[in-house]
Amino acid sequence: MWYLCVFYHRLLDYRKPEVESLADLFSKDVTDLQCNGSLEWKLPKHHHPDSPFHFVNLPSEEIARSVANRSILVKGIFELWGEGSNFEELEESIRNYPDEKKLPYLTSDSTFKIAVETFGKVISFEEQTERIRSLSYIPFKGRVNLKNPYHTFWLIETDDYDSNNGLPPISGKRIFFGREIGTADRKLLPTYQLKSRTYLGPTAMDAEMAFLMANQAQVKSGKLVYDPFVGTGSILVAAAHYGAVTMGADIDIRVVRDGRGPDCNVWSNFKQYGLPMPIGLLRADNNLPPWRSGLNEVFDAIICDPPYGVRAGGRKSGGRKLLKGVIGPYTVPDDKRTGHIPSTAPYSLVECVHDLLDLAAKMLVIGGRLVYFYPVLREDESIETTFPEHPCFKLVAISEQLLSYRYSRVLLTMVKIGPYTEEIALAARIKHLEFKENHLKWLEEGNLHSAVFSPADNHLNGSGDTKTAKDSKARYRGKYV
Repeated sequence: MWYLCVFYHRLLDYRKPEVESLADLFSKDVTDLQCNGSLEWKLPKHHHPDSPFHFVNLPSEEIARSVANRSILVKGIFELWGEGSNFEELEESIRNYPDEKKLPYLTSDSTFKIAVETFGKVISFEEQTERIRSLSYIPFKGRVNLKNPYHTFWLIETDDYDSNNGLPPISGKRIFFGREIGTADRKLLPTYQLKSRTYLGPTAMDAEMAFLMANQAQVKSGKLVYDPFVGTGSILVAAAHYGAVTMGADIDIRVVRDGRGPDCNVWSNFKQYGLPMPIGLLRADNNLPPWRSGLNEVFDAIICDPPYGVRAGGRKSGGRKLLKGVIGPYTVPDDKRTGHIPSTAPYSLVECVHDLLDLAAKMLVIGGRLVYFYPVLREDESIETTFPEHPCFKLVAISEQLLSYRYSRVLLTMVKIGPYTEEIALAARIKHLEFKENHLKWLEEGNLHSAVFSPADNHLNGSGDTKTAKDSKARYRGKYV
């Protein structure tokens, strides 16, 4: 059935993939969704693809409600009773909507309220009241209840605003009226906001993005979720909120073991929100994973933000002298192990991602999801962006977040579609070598940081003023919101 899906106007690339992931999560028994992995979408008349208004075809009202209630970026999902370019067209559309679908929600033993929402403009309380009164042709028989109604109806209006006000251009006014199926609970974002978090680090994932990553990974109660770059645990906190059993690792033993004291560490973040503690936090190296031979297909999801060298660079075990062969392997004496901090060496992104894919191919169950960030330089848009591949995985979603006019980060969602074998490992190694041979130089250690933070090249515009490349961007923000 087709529903009107109204999004929050932010993180535009993340909106549809989140809905599709949640729809798949809540409808595992629906063959079409499992096979295709995507939903049917349509745009309202005159609307830009970045518009917050979309029509989506979902299998049932129950699934639509579950998606809306769980989603971070969906403002609401509605059963559309009518739409039009003006109130006359809206009335005609509502009157033509089948009575058998309307009348069950208009009975005398029910209560209701009508909410008025606008996009691209603001209207006064008096104008809202006038619009509600104009709906008198709808035969409501129940009582009005503004606090706890049985049914909520929405009148949503867009305007033909100018295309340069930072919003996606709409060439014509559109009015929607429908019954609320479900709305998002955005209250959890202030609850989990970073500024009130007990233990933070320089790369802590913000709450909204952490919950989006958990939704992309289809986290739910009882699933085992692993973060190999756990840091201060922001991603695992979001996974634990949805009931997952969590586990993390980090190469910096000071982060996972010590924190800033007994009351300010990774564990205290879970305690702060009353969440189940992780079953384990390991000091482990993604380059040399600690798992015993033969252990595989353990995790239901792996969610992480690999270190790519902007705020923090990747590290692996060994130290420069050990990796160069200046010194040989050594054993730390027993009396020095308690306070020992192992030596580490730089860890390039191309090597880090290969190790991550190899780990996920071994340790994820079939159908499990790998969700991770991957950086992209944007200064030369003529170069086509390629992403790492692995024979065990299918890439199902690519969601870009523009962080500046120079670079962005892309959230990649991959589903494991086949078992890990020696033949697969060899094929993956060949793909990695091809990718490493042809990859861009900024994937090497330190080059991304240099590309992002080096001084911008100035150029002169037609009037002779010095402008940066950022100033030449279109005023419509698009993915920047």
